[in-house]
Amino acid sequence: MSIDLSTMPKLGFGLMRLPENDGVIDHEQVCRMVDDYMKAGMNYFDTAYVYHGGRSEVAAREALVKRYPRDSFMIATKLPAWEIKKAEDVDRIFEEQLERAGVDYFDLYLLHSIEDGSNYETYEKYDCFSWGLQKKAEGKIKHIGFSYHGSPELLVQVLDKHPEMEFVQIQLNYLDRTNPVVRSQELYDILHERNIPIIVMEPIRGGMLASFTPDIEEKMKKVQPDKSIASWALRFVGSLPGVMTILSGMSNEDQMKDNIETFKNFEPLSEEEFKVVDEVTSDILSVPQIGCTACKYCCDGCPMRISIPDVFRTINTLRRYPDDWRSKNFYQGVASRGGKASDCIGCGQCEGVCPQHLPIIELLKEAAEILDK
Repeated sequence: MSIDLSTMPKLGFGLMRLPENDGVIDHEQVCRMVDDYMKAGMNYFDTAYVYHGGRSEVAAREALVKRYPRDSFMIATKLPAWEIKKAEDVDRIFEEQLERAGVDYFDLYLLHSIEDGSNYETYEKYDCFSWGLQKKAEGKIKHIGFSYHGSPELLVQVLDKHPEMEFVQIQLNYLDRTNPVVRSQELYDILHERNIPIIVMEPIRGGMLASFTPDIEEKMKKVQPDKSIASWALRFVGSLPGVMTILSGMSNEDQMKDNIETFKNFEPLSEEEFKVVDEVTSDILSVPQIGCTACKYCCDGCPMRISIPDVFRTINTLRRYPDDWRSKNFYQGVASRGGKASDCIGCGQCEGVCPQHLPIIELLKEAAEILDK
């Protein structure tokens, strides 16, 4: 059964960044946020087995499930590949999730964070795609899909192999359109071409797109003086065809109220506003980049087997996206297959063959400071 996009609220309540007091979820504030959200006519809640150290699903039970009729809301959670060590773990985790959330079924269920490497391999090893269909047949899952953090190439492979997947959740925002690690524009294009409903995560990039320097904000305020900076990010994603629901991990009541205001009478970006977004994106991405063309001439003779272009790719991404944990994960994979930036012995072989005449030794020292602490 395919998902009826018309039944899904445009704004989803992500339960990953709930308000806390001294490390404990603020139950009373969460209840008020749930109430405000539900009163606004919205009803989609997204949690996961690992959010808030396993406490997010419980928070959903206490603030939502115990306080509202089951047919008045939709709740989604996710199966974490990294917690699966043997076949029996899949059912064990799922039953634990039902108990934590206090429900008999999940409206949407996702294989969590499919990406190139171990996560996808784990889901295939334990036949989790077929398992999800079985749970759907049992009525314990209404719709099955996955969240995705991998390459466009792998996404095509997964979709070709598993056409039974009903939706895909991806990171998408105006800043990540050309991010060489996330590649969100390519992911969006693949899904939209195939008419696969898209759930968007990180539309405000963990809050990064909620505030800028005064000169950048002025460009937005000149066009929309009464709208928040965060609303631009949400409206950008909401303007894209095929986007079913946009998740926002709201951490306080003010964020909830601002987001509800954005979606209550949703207005897609105008042509003028799209131009402003493109200009703001250019401003943010104007941070200087290392001019490496990835010719790899430097790699062949490196005695420490450092994949120098991949190190520079990581640094370039982090200069633009300082909090991007995926870039650091990418680097860890690179370093596990060869040398780390800090392994450089300064022999100069690389600088002697670099067509761009880059000061590679100094740049690797910078990379080591950032990546090898």
